[in-house]
Amino acid sequence: MLSPLEADSLSILPGIRHGFFTRQGGTSRGLYASLNCGAGSKDNAVSVIENRTRVAERLGSFQDDVQTIYQIHSAEALAVDQLVDREALPKGDALVTKTRGLAIGILTADCAPVLFADAEAKVVGAAHAGWRGALGGVLEATITAMEGLGAERSRIFAALGPTIGPKSYEVGPEFVAAFEAVDAGNARFFTIPKGRSTPHFDLPSYVMHRLGQLNLRHTERQAPCTYENESMFFSFRRATHRKEADYGRQISAIVVA
Repeated sequence: MLSPLEADSLSILPGIRHGFFTRQGGTSRGLYASLNCGAGSKDNAVSVIENRTRVAERLGSFQDDVQTIYQIHSAEALAVDQLVDREALPKGDALVTKTRGLAIGILTADCAPVLFADAEAKVVGAAHAGWRGALGGVLEATITAMEGLGAERSRIFAALGPTIGPKSYEVGPEFVAAFEAVDAGNARFFTIPKGRSTPHFDLPSYVMHRLGQLNLRHTERQAPCTYENESMFFSFRRATHRKEADYGRQISAIVVA
């Protein structure tokens, strides 16, 4: 049974359904157990298709799949109005739509998923905010794309979902330099834990900071650490540390019902 995490603020919006889906409730096995929704993984394709169908059904989509995107860690946000074939996915890192019954979503395995909704305009968005996308402006691009469909930022609710936490996100000095080159104030999102010599990055706090500058109606954080909660979430970094051959992806999705 699927039991996605939900943001309180999005849950109360009329005509909007959403979910930050965990790795639980699917058909995949092994490294991908069980709700792997990543078609780009080496998982059995039939299992991935069934998993995504379950997500679409849970959201009340009119389709048997969730519209995702070929993610490239960019600041590109695209508007969609129909389900696109899996073999012809557009490239970018955010999707927006006002098409009723078309569930849109993004895939993550440590990066930050952010869902957006203007319930009055019936416009929703989903953004994949890895560090490159967040730094480059993918959140801002998502809002601009939503406005292009008739949304107003003063009515937009945004919620951050599960992502890697600062305790597990060790980075190098060049990483810190890239952020400080954009804004010296970004130094506050890096700490060196006691007994360690390298900095750690607080991605969820950085994403919330960027959202807080957008003059939205409301922002919310539902961000348990993907690395630390193995039973609930896939994690690219955890799989890398264990030298595993591959990893699954969880999906975060939203729909105008």
